[in-house]
Amino acid sequence: MVYFPALEAEHLKEILAGPYGLKVIATAILLLLLFAFRAVSLSRITTLGMQPEHTRRWLAQLRNISLLIMALGLLIIWGDELRGLAISVVAFLAALVLALKELITCVTGSALRVGSHSFRIGDRIEIDGIRGEVFDHNLITTTLLEIGPGPKSHQRTGRLIVLPNSTFLTKPVFNESFTNDFVLHIFHFPLDRKADWKKAEAALLKAADAACSDYIEEARKHFAKLEREKGLDASNADPKVTVQFPSSDDLELLVRLAVPAHRRGRIEQAILRDVAEQLDKFESLSQKDAS
Repeated sequence: MVYFPALEAEHLKEILAGPYGLKVIATAILLLLLFAFRAVSLSRITTLGMQPEHTRRWLAQLRNISLLIMALGLLIIWGDELRGLAISVVAFLAALVLALKELITCVTGSALRVGSHSFRIGDRIEIDGIRGEVFDHNLITTTLLEIGPGPKSHQRTGRLIVLPNSTFLTKPVFNESFTNDFVLHIFHFPLDRKADWKKAEAALLKAADAACSDYIEEARKHFAKLEREKGLDASNADPKVTVQFPSSDDLELLVRLAVPAHRRGRIEQAILRDVAEQLDKFESLSQKDAS
């Protein structure tokens, strides 16, 4: 390798003559003084004859003091340049955050989902008025198989919904499948205020008992297991009907029963069809009696 001392000397002269010449000289003097201070201190520490642990402690303190002096010295000498660099870095990071805001919020929403265990693939959830079964999720999006139409339907519409995970930061998530294999399902049965609601209630209970008969014992064991493992109050898995008055002219029966998580729609339809047939029979018998 061939060296050109003249060229190196000229290059050094250009640096020293430039706007940073004095700062380069000051930096060199700082490093020389710091090197001398460290050499004298090391010599002094090693000749004191202290215990090994005391020697190591002083050596560590000397290293830390030397680094602190060097950092403060460089900060004082190059303060203006470092300030300008810091401003540039902050401006760059601010622009980067603004440009990637949506991406960052999506990743944050994904972290919130993972940390809160709010749902998993296969669960049926509702968020911001959108209901569906979780089909897939990643760092950026969550994909749902839409359930609808409307909040009272339990069948798939055939549409795929892709939600940005940033939605989870501002909207509550309703998980309809958090109890896993069995869930408590609720549906409404509207009636005219003058209708015989007791016959309708009896018909609903009869139809619900028939629909639940093949799995009711398994459902009871499932909810009892949840009580032991998760500290939840044991829910009554048996069908239950309550009466409500949404307005002064309307009457509504509210049916609650335990169903397998993925059969709620079919079981609800089976109960409603059974009740409709029973009520038709009641009406036919009443007409015959009246005649």
